[in-house]
Amino acid sequence: MTSAQGVPFLKGHGTENDFVIIPDPDGELELSPEAVARLCDRRAGVGADGVLRVVRSAAHPEARHMAAEAEWFMDYRNADGSVAEMCGNGARVFARHLERAGLVEPGDVAFATRAGIRRAHIAKEGGDVTIGMGRAELPGGTESAGDAGAGRVRVSAAGREWPARKVGMGNPHAVAFVTDLADAGSLLDAPGVTPPDAFPDGVNVEFVVDRGPRHVALRVHERGSGETRSCGTGACAVMVAAARRDGADPVRDGVPASYTVDVPGGRLVITERTDGEIEMTGPAVIVAEGVLDPALLS
Repeated sequence: MTSAQGVPFLKGHGTENDFVIIPDPDGELELSPEAVARLCDRRAGVGADGVLRVVRSAAHPEARHMAAEAEWFMDYRNADGSVAEMCGNGARVFARHLERAGLVEPGDVAFATRAGIRRAHIAKEGGDVTIGMGRAELPGGTESAGDAGAGRVRVSAAGREWPARKVGMGNPHAVAFVTDLADAGSLLDAPGVTPPDAFPDGVNVEFVVDRGPRHVALRVHERGSGETRSCGTGACAVMVAAARRDGADPVRDGVPASYTVDVPGGRLVITERTDGEIEMTGPAVIVAEGVLDPALLS
């Protein structure tokens, strides 16, 4: 994969959550955590919130069992080089790259992630991408976000503390409703979380305010990346937490629920269907392509 001529790459973003995309169909490229961190460095590297390696499922040991359902595997890494299960905005950008590269046609496509098979619908002529995000995992079931079951987790930032709702979207989230998004401070450091063993593998923390009926806005600190302009799985977690707080449960009620979720980098629409499946719709843009110096990956 690497050569004296370099390594092909692309740069893309979904609501300004940005990624370095590395096509590696045969799984030949070794990506060390240090190399990923160098790529994502915004001064010494390309600069990104994470890396999307594009590999055939059959060529990757973690995805071979999914190859019959999905030809392509999204090997996602956080900006610090750590491996992540899933990235919602990254999934939209991944799908956009597959279409742009002629590897899939617009319409419905399935691809593999560490969180399982994900299905996308790619609108024609560069339109929005909808990703099937799976079902949310909610410890305690359908109780409201403010009750004792949900409030056992607390998050803190900028000298303040709030109860938070645990939501799993293939990766872990703690959702806290606040009065003002500025209350979370600079988010240069990861928010505090108690109890300490609540998220043994780290957590993404969302701070949320209401903007109107079924309309919320968030800021997010992503584990391994810091504060980002957007988080797709975080927007889904926020939608579910807000719906439960508002008394909506599509599986119980038999009525789908949609929320508009504003992120610093744009706007997403999140829908929870009556079967519990969650869909996320938003933009996905490829902004550049080029060649990496192989020394960057050494």
